[in-house]
Amino acid sequence: MIKTNQQSSVISIFERYLTVWVLLCMAAGILIGEFVPWIPELLSRFEYYQVSVPTAVLIWIMIFPMMLKIDFTSILNATKKPKGLFLTTTINWAVKPFTMFLIASFFFLIIFNGLIENELAREYIAGAVLLGAAPCTAMVFVWSKLTNGDPAYTLVQVSVNDIIILVLFAPIVALLLGVGNIVVPWNTLILSTVLFVVVPLALGIVVRKWVINQKGSRYFENVFIEKFDRVTMIGLLMTLVTIFSFQGERIVQNPFHILLISVPLIIQTILIFSITYFGAYACKLPYNIAAPSAMIGASNFFELSVALSISLFGLNSGATLATVVGVLVEVPVMLFLVKIANRTQSWFSSEK
Repeated sequence: MIKTNQQSSVISIFERYLTVWVLLCMAAGILIGEFVPWIPELLSRFEYYQVSVPTAVLIWIMIFPMMLKIDFTSILNATKKPKGLFLTTTINWAVKPFTMFLIASFFFLIIFNGLIENELAREYIAGAVLLGAAPCTAMVFVWSKLTNGDPAYTLVQVSVNDIIILVLFAPIVALLLGVGNIVVPWNTLILSTVLFVVVPLALGIVVRKWVINQKGSRYFENVFIEKFDRVTMIGLLMTLVTIFSFQGERIVQNPFHILLISVPLIIQTILIFSITYFGAYACKLPYNIAAPSAMIGASNFFELSVALSISLFGLNSGATLATVVGVLVEVPVMLFLVKIANRTQSWFSSEK
């Protein structure tokens, strides 16, 4: 009992100061990329269709504990509650890309006029649009866990978004950017979906079934799952170190522009979260569906955004820098929104 209490105390302290650990890990990644560049150069060799294999493994570590909690029955039950799915898809595809375009255009072409050259400003707008048109796939499982979201419902929401991306992503980007003949890196999109959703889900189902068959459901729920309490957070921190080690040089070389790019991205994230969260409240959704719904809309599928930006505009373009800044600002902002959601949980019902 003492050991369990000590473990809970450590976890509580760890999660309470998670924002600090996140910022430290981001800084560590940037320093590694700047002063020990051979490390990210070595890791970058393990890349397939613009998807980093080391990053994929760390993302598996992040979301695997949540996948363990999912069974087929809960997935089927989630599909019987369509309001949350409708809210998420509506915000993600009828609102989010367009508000991102408007906010980015307003700041880069009007507010920051004179601080950024017009051509570069339009590249930053392009990068922002690529972020806004790609709802989150992998990281949202972390935000859902931190807000005690329904894991099965989160999975269904992410899966629906992945299917819609295949149809709407390219046309929306083409419409907003006025770029014809956009070639979406389908291999990157499909591989990312398989790696970040299908593989960890399948592994979680297999492990769940095996442990329950061997030890029983009570052992699984009360003992086995608890062993993974800190795994998600450790995976998140290691992922941030890795991602920012890849982008350290670019970030260090553009500090002022990174600050400017961050402003519309932060405003967009908070705006979309607020619209979705209050929409969930108006729809009388339970908290464990409302919180993840808002998180999915607010966060972005940065792997796809970065890959497509490199494909369309080049590695050293302003658009690619904007997508990288999207990763830089998203994690601290999302942790802030997680705290907001948890503190307002009493607004919602606790219906399962």
